[in-house]
Amino acid sequence: MTDEPTEEDLSKLSYEQAREELVAVVQRLESGGAPLAESLALWERGEKLAAICQQWLDGAKATVEAARAAADADPS
Repeated sequence: MTDEPTEEDLSKLSYEQAREELVAVVQRLESGGAPLAESLALWERGEKLAAICQQWLDGAKATVEAARAAADADPS
């Protein structure tokens, strides 16, 4: 896990970057080869990455809803 962003860099990830890293974390956890301490660290990182992905999705949903509301309010 040496090429992964640090904790402070996580908030700067794009949705695609966060999702890609989350997939890698899940694959590593599912392989079962990591020691317990590393598995716990991976789990925590995965939770943070999932939250970042959810923030991106929530933001995209809000943008679409705002655009729809603006289109509905436009009388022309």
